[in-house]
Amino acid sequence: MFTETSKPRLRDRVLRSALVSVLTGPHGVDRYTELVEPTWTLGDARAKIVAVRRDTPRSVTLTLESNAVFTQRGTLAAGQHVNLTVEVDGRRRTRCYSPANAENDRLIELTVGVHDGGLVSGHLHRNARPGMVVGLEAVGGDFVLPAERPKRILFVSGGSGITPVLAMLRTLVAERHTDQDGAEIAFIHYARTPADACYADQLAAMTGVRVLHGFTRGGSGDLVGRFDADHLALAMPNPDSVFVCGPPALVEAVRRHCPDARSESFVPPVFAAPTAASGGTVTFAQSGVEITDDGRSLLEQAEAAGLTPESGCRMGICHTCTRRKTSGAVKNLITGAVSTSDGEDVQICVTAPVGDVALAL
Repeated sequence: MFTETSKPRLRDRVLRSALVSVLTGPHGVDRYTELVEPTWTLGDARAKIVAVRRDTPRSVTLTLESNAVFTQRGTLAAGQHVNLTVEVDGRRRTRCYSPANAENDRLIELTVGVHDGGLVSGHLHRNARPGMVVGLEAVGGDFVLPAERPKRILFVSGGSGITPVLAMLRTLVAERHTDQDGAEIAFIHYARTPADACYADQLAAMTGVRVLHGFTRGGSGDLVGRFDADHLALAMPNPDSVFVCGPPALVEAVRRHCPDARSESFVPPVFAAPTAASGGTVTFAQSGVEITDDGRSLLEQAEAAGLTPESGCRMGICHTCTRRKTSGAVKNLITGAVSTSDGEDVQICVTAPVGDVALAL
């Protein structure tokens, strides 16, 4: 029996057939189907913006409807992140964002905070509109709720760090977590001013969740100043579990009072000082380029040599810049770890050579 749900499967079988491959070569079927519908692809994960909100002066909230390629690659857990790719001035740019909604197969809600001088965030804030198509790739991350939910949970966020913890909060609300005996949820959010507080109305409407706001640059909130023992006592003394996402200073303040807090920071980590120039030869094999190591990251050295490798966050999160190291030793600039394995994938934005290195780039 032929049903509506069998149509996409039949379509995909036809489009993946050898005959169609021959007829659409060498460009591939996606280059033709995207002319009809940009998200109708077999190989590229994409999404269409179906709604845009600008609730604060420094943010834009996008609702994305992903295509089948994205959903077939697995469901993101609340708190994980995705790579969003947009075209800015004719060049594809990729950034890493955490969805704010609970798990959903097709719809993804991203709130992008506008950073001073931010190329992608500024572009989206000015130009995002329904119908715009973007690239979308699931990345993952381990900033997630445990399978066995703690009873008393405190969430803390600052600025656009609200998105992953809000996704967790919405997941718990959907699970009716606070219906359990002894279960509690509290949420502290810090913003510059009341006008900059994302999701204030939605948080106020949540039942069973204690929400407290703190404003760091003006406005009367529930909390005065920055996170300290008094804020913890007002929100939830002795929580079973704490999740915090925001600037490093906020994360450090929370961890001083809650050493076991699960944390994520959306600001680039402080890299170790560049390694001393080893004088080794860095070979970008696919480009036929050889340079002498000057101690900087492989990404910086590749760009200085005139190459344009794809990159996104430049902080070791989004994995966009990952390339295969075919030989040689490298140092991770965040952890300091040195790896000598041949044939391994490395993130060139946070990796520097140690002697001779060959890279598939």
